[in-house]
Amino acid sequence: MKIIVSGGGTGGHIYPALTLINAIKAKRPDAEFLYVGTEKGLEADIVPKAGINFTALNLEGGLERRFTLENISRAANAIWSIKRAADIVKEFKPNVVVGTGGYVCGPILLAASLLKVPTLIQEQNAVAGVTNKILSKFVDKIAVGTRDALKNFPAKKTTYTGNPIRAEVLAAKKEDGLREFNFTADKPIVLISGGSRGARSINNAMIDVLKVAAQKNSAQFLHVTGKGEFESVTKKLSDLDAPNIRVVPYLYNMPRAMAMADLAIFRAGATGLAELTARGVPAILIPYPYAAENHQEFNARTLVEAGAARMILNKDLTAELLQENLDELLASPQTLKQMAAASLSLGKPNAADEIANLILSLT
Repeated sequence: MKIIVSGGGTGGHIYPALTLINAIKAKRPDAEFLYVGTEKGLEADIVPKAGINFTALNLEGGLERRFTLENISRAANAIWSIKRAADIVKEFKPNVVVGTGGYVCGPILLAASLLKVPTLIQEQNAVAGVTNKILSKFVDKIAVGTRDALKNFPAKKTTYTGNPIRAEVLAAKKEDGLREFNFTADKPIVLISGGSRGARSINNAMIDVLKVAAQKNSAQFLHVTGKGEFESVTKKLSDLDAPNIRVVPYLYNMPRAMAMADLAIFRAGATGLAELTARGVPAILIPYPYAAENHQEFNARTLVEAGAARMILNKDLTAELLQENLDELLASPQTLKQMAAASLSLGKPNAADEIANLILSLT
């Protein structure tokens, strides 16, 4: 059996794709995969390292939501890419083609659909992206990560599955996290991350928060700055010597960090939220304000309405407001316990398995 998987641009599209590949392999060890991405996206580095065959479509980027001269060039490039995608499909001869998001999915899934190859898209966010909205008219099945996304797609094709979660996230133990990051179990642990590239607004607000935390020494903090922000943050904290605080540029073992966290300060990307809820981690969410269709705010609102998180809009974020929310939550273990239960109730730990079954049902 042969399967083409496509998803690109950010880890939020790539890691769900890799998780689905592993879930299918567990069911069908004979399955052969080809990953279609872009040359400039993170997938060009991540996917080959995962030992998966990779080929690239030369795309200039997604279409803007208004008329521009650049759109004309991109539209012409997209048409050429559909032909190239059709050649890939004809050569590989897949039994099914799967897309997990990003504009690279457009040509390959459209070509597969026109060639009568079964297709599935997986939409992670509460608000569907433009590419997936267009593809929904052509594909055979749609798996959505949130109930709110159901209204974006044809009901007959669409299933609420949740978002795929890496097996490592579910398997990680708190004790392993404490040992790896040299923290203790007697004080609450706060995990801060603005995504793989970091978030300047969160980093700036955390400077004063960490200085206060060093003085109080009543909680422990693991702050992931992003590689580009690390030097700036550590320079501002150069006089800080506190055993309860760790500042790192990037986290290669996020599953263990989540396993030990009592509270998270995060952006509101769909994959991160899926992992937090699978672990039942309460959160203070600060949605990225420039996400397409403002989807991160809608993602966050789902958790807030369930009682699993608090939200601070990026435009409102200050060190004082963040400190106020932290103080309130850390001072109330009962509130954190209730939020953790609400978070866990939203989790879909078996999502990858369910989506894999949907994919295999098309073969």
